[in-house]
Amino acid sequence: MKIYTKTGDGGETALFGGGRVSKHDVRVAAYGDVDELNSVIGAAMAVAPVETEHEFLEQIQRDLFAIGGQLATREPAKVKRALAKADIDERRIAGMEDLMDRAETALPPLAAFILPGGTAKAAAFHLARTVCRRAERSVVALHAQEPVSPIILIYLNRLSDLLFVLARLANQQAAVPDRTW
Repeated sequence: MKIYTKTGDGGETALFGGGRVSKHDVRVAAYGDVDELNSVIGAAMAVAPVETEHEFLEQIQRDLFAIGGQLATREPAKVKRALAKADIDERRIAGMEDLMDRAETALPPLAAFILPGGTAKAAAFHLARTVCRRAERSVVALHAQEPVSPIILIYLNRLSDLLFVLARLANQQAAVPDRTW
Protein backbone atom coordinates (compact mmCIF):
# COMPACT_ATOMS: atom_id res chain seq x y z
CA MET A 1 0.00 0.00 0.00
CA LYS A 2 1.37 3.40 -0.95
CA ILE A 3 1.56 6.17 1.62
CA TYR A 4 0.06 8.66 -0.80
CA THR A 5 -3.53 8.26 -1.95
CA LYS A 6 -4.08 11.52 -3.83
CA THR A 7 -7.59 11.66 -2.34
CA GLY A 8 -6.73 14.76 -0.35
CA ASP A 9 -5.29 16.75 -3.22
CA GLY A 10 -8.47 18.83 -3.50
CA GLY A 11 -8.38 19.99 0.12
CA GLU A 12 -10.62 17.33 1.66
CA THR A 13 -9.87 14.39 3.92
CA ALA A 14 -11.69 11.25 4.97
CA LEU A 15 -13.00 10.84 8.49
CA PHE A 16 -12.58 7.64 10.47
CA GLY A 17 -15.83 5.72 10.00
CA GLY A 18 -16.78 7.46 6.76
CA GLY A 19 -17.48 10.82 5.26
CA ARG A 20 -15.25 13.55 3.90
CA VAL A 21 -14.66 17.06 5.17
CA SER A 22 -12.53 20.06 4.28
CA LYS A 23 -9.05 19.98 5.72
CA HIS A 24 -9.87 23.25 7.49
CA ASP A 25 -12.83 21.65 9.31
CA VAL A 26 -12.80 22.21 13.07
CA ARG A 27 -12.71 18.43 13.63
CA VAL A 28 -9.61 18.05 11.46
CA ALA A 29 -7.98 20.97 13.29
CA ALA A 30 -8.72 19.30 16.64
CA TYR A 31 -7.26 15.90 15.82
CA GLY A 32 -4.43 17.54 13.88
CA ASP A 33 -3.43 19.58 16.91
CA VAL A 34 -3.56 16.46 19.08
CA ASP A 35 -1.32 14.72 16.52
CA GLU A 36 1.12 17.64 16.65
CA LEU A 37 1.11 17.44 20.45
CA ASN A 38 1.98 13.75 20.22
CA SER A 39 4.95 14.56 17.98
CA VAL A 40 6.18 17.36 20.24
CA ILE A 41 6.01 15.05 23.25
CA GLY A 42 8.02 12.51 21.25
CA ALA A 43 10.61 15.19 20.56
CA ALA A 44 10.73 16.13 24.27
CA MET A 45 11.24 12.47 25.14
CA ALA A 46 14.23 12.32 22.78
CA VAL A 47 16.04 15.16 24.59
CA ALA A 48 18.52 13.99 27.23
CA PRO A 49 18.01 12.65 29.76
CA VAL A 50 15.73 10.35 27.77
CA GLU A 51 14.78 8.19 30.74
CA THR A 52 12.76 11.02 32.35
CA GLU A 53 9.32 9.42 32.83
CA HIS A 54 9.81 7.68 29.48
CA GLU A 55 7.30 4.86 30.02
CA PHE A 56 4.68 7.22 31.40
CA LEU A 57 5.10 9.60 28.46
CA GLU A 58 4.94 6.73 25.99
CA GLN A 59 1.56 5.77 27.46
CA ILE A 60 0.47 9.38 27.02
CA GLN A 61 1.48 9.16 23.37
CA ARG A 62 -0.70 6.05 23.01
CA ASP A 63 -3.55 7.90 24.73
CA LEU A 64 -3.17 10.82 22.33
CA PHE A 65 -3.41 8.43 19.39
CA ALA A 66 -6.62 7.10 20.94
CA ILE A 67 -7.96 10.62 21.46
CA GLY A 68 -7.15 11.46 17.84
CA GLY A 69 -9.10 8.42 16.72
CA GLN A 70 -12.08 9.46 18.79
CA LEU A 71 -11.95 13.00 17.43
CA ALA A 72 -11.59 11.79 13.83
CA THR A 73 -15.05 10.23 13.71
CA ARG A 74 -18.49 11.79 13.63
CA GLU A 75 -20.15 8.43 14.13
CA PRO A 76 -18.42 6.45 16.90
CA ALA A 77 -21.06 3.71 16.70
CA LYS A 78 -19.83 2.84 13.19
CA VAL A 79 -16.30 2.22 14.44
CA LYS A 80 -17.10 1.09 17.99
CA ARG A 81 -14.97 -2.06 17.74
CA ALA A 82 -11.95 -0.14 16.49
CA LEU A 83 -12.43 2.56 19.14
CA ALA A 84 -12.65 0.00 21.97
CA LYS A 85 -8.84 0.06 21.97
CA ALA A 86 -9.01 3.86 22.23
CA ASP A 87 -10.85 4.06 25.55
CA ILE A 88 -9.49 6.67 27.96
CA ASP A 89 -10.76 6.67 31.54
CA GLU A 90 -10.32 8.50 34.82
CA ARG A 91 -7.42 6.25 35.84
CA ARG A 92 -5.23 7.96 33.25
CA ILE A 93 -6.03 11.35 34.73
CA ALA A 94 -5.43 10.05 38.26
CA GLY A 95 -2.04 8.76 37.07
CA MET A 96 -1.08 12.21 35.82
CA GLU A 97 -2.22 13.77 39.08
CA ASP A 98 -0.21 11.24 41.11
CA LEU A 99 2.92 11.95 39.08
CA MET A 100 2.45 15.71 39.52
CA ASP A 101 1.91 15.32 43.27
CA ARG A 102 5.11 13.26 43.61
CA ALA A 103 7.12 15.68 41.47
CA GLU A 104 5.89 18.74 43.30
CA THR A 105 7.17 17.41 46.63
CA ALA A 106 10.67 17.79 45.18
CA LEU A 107 10.06 21.24 43.70
CA PRO A 108 10.15 24.61 45.44
CA PRO A 109 6.68 26.16 45.76
CA LEU A 110 5.57 28.42 42.93
CA ALA A 111 5.86 32.05 43.94
CA ALA A 112 5.89 33.68 40.47
CA PHE A 113 5.25 32.94 36.82
CA ILE A 114 7.95 30.78 35.27
CA LEU A 115 9.59 31.78 32.00
CA PRO A 116 9.83 28.83 29.59
CA GLY A 117 13.37 27.55 29.17
CA GLY A 118 16.27 26.38 31.23
CA THR A 119 17.62 23.05 30.09
CA ALA A 120 16.89 21.69 26.64
CA LYS A 121 14.64 19.05 28.25
CA ALA A 122 12.68 21.68 30.20
CA ALA A 123 12.33 23.88 27.13
CA ALA A 124 10.99 20.89 25.17
CA PHE A 125 8.42 20.20 27.89
CA HIS A 126 7.40 23.88 27.93
CA LEU A 127 6.92 23.76 24.15
CA ALA A 128 4.83 20.58 24.52
CA ARG A 129 2.75 22.36 27.17
CA THR A 130 1.92 25.25 24.84
CA VAL A 131 1.07 22.88 21.99
CA CYS A 132 -1.13 20.98 24.44
CA ARG A 133 -2.99 24.18 25.31
CA ARG A 134 -3.58 24.84 21.61
CA ALA A 135 -4.86 21.30 21.11
CA GLU A 136 -7.15 21.80 24.07
CA ARG A 137 -8.52 25.03 22.54
CA SER A 138 -9.15 23.23 19.25
CA VAL A 139 -10.99 20.41 20.98
CA VAL A 140 -13.08 22.93 22.94
CA ALA A 141 -13.95 24.65 19.63
CA LEU A 142 -15.07 21.29 18.23
CA HIS A 143 -17.03 20.61 21.42
CA ALA A 144 -18.89 23.91 20.90
CA GLN A 145 -20.17 22.52 17.58
CA GLU A 146 -20.46 18.80 18.31
CA PRO A 147 -20.23 16.96 21.64
CA VAL A 148 -16.79 15.66 22.59
CA SER A 149 -16.32 13.19 25.43
CA PRO A 150 -15.70 15.21 28.62
CA ILE A 151 -12.82 12.88 29.53
CA ILE A 152 -10.89 14.21 26.50
CA LEU A 153 -11.27 17.80 27.68
CA ILE A 154 -10.16 16.87 31.19
CA TYR A 155 -7.27 14.77 29.87
CA LEU A 156 -5.81 17.59 27.78
CA ASN A 157 -6.22 20.13 30.58
CA ARG A 158 -4.44 17.88 33.06
CA LEU A 159 -1.74 16.97 30.54
CA SER A 160 -0.72 20.59 30.08
CA ASP A 161 -0.33 20.87 33.86
CA LEU A 162 1.80 17.72 33.88
CA LEU A 163 4.04 19.02 31.10
CA PHE A 164 4.60 22.23 33.10
CA VAL A 165 5.58 20.23 36.19
CA LEU A 166 7.90 18.01 34.12
CA ALA A 167 9.60 21.12 32.72
CA ARG A 168 10.21 22.42 36.23
CA LEU A 169 11.41 18.98 37.35
CA ALA A 170 13.83 18.73 34.42
CA ASN A 171 15.40 22.03 35.42
CA GLN A 172 15.57 21.07 39.07
CA GLN A 173 17.17 17.69 38.33
CA ALA A 174 19.85 19.48 36.30
CA ALA A 175 20.37 22.08 39.05
CA VAL A 176 19.19 24.84 36.72
CA PRO A 177 16.88 27.26 38.54
CA ASP A 178 13.59 28.26 36.93
CA ARG A 179 13.65 31.83 35.70
CA THR A 180 10.74 33.88 36.99
CA TRP A 181 8.87 36.75 35.43
